[in-house]
Amino acid sequence: MRLFLDAAWPRLRDCGVSWMGFYEADAPDASATCMLLAEREPKPACSPIGLHGACGSCFKTGKTLVVRDVAELGKDYIACDPRDRSELVVPCLEAGGRPWGVLDLDSFEVGSFNEGDARIVETLLELAHLTVKS
Repeated sequence: MRLFLDAAWPRLRDCGVSWMGFYEADAPDASATCMLLAEREPKPACSPIGLHGACGSCFKTGKTLVVRDVAELGKDYIACDPRDRSELVVPCLEAGGRPWGVLDLDSFEVGSFNEGDARIVETLLELAHLTVKS
C-alpha cells in the first residue's frame, strides 16, 4: 500500500485529488463491522468508519463507486474533510472476490472522477497486486 501511494500521490495531487488512502476491514471475513484507516496521503482522516457512506457501500458490494457530488449521498455520507465534493472508491479484492478494504480518492471539485478514472485505478491496483480482478 505504501509503495502504491508513494508512486501515485505525486501525480494525482497535481490532477485535483485532495486525499487518497486505504481503509481495511476490521475483520478478515463477513463479520467486519467497520474499516480502519491504513496508509494515506497527505493527512490523517476519519478512523474507524462504519460500513455506510461511500467507502462502506463499496466495501459491502465489492463494486467501484464514482460519486460526482457527495452532497447527493445524504446523511450517511462520512465527511472527513468538509471541503470534499467528489469521491472515487475502489474495492480491494482477495481471490474469490471478497473485499479486504478499499482505496478512497477525494477531490474538492464536483465531478472530478468518472468511469474512465475508475477503470484506470482498478487496473493500477491489480498491477500492484492490491486487488484481483473480480
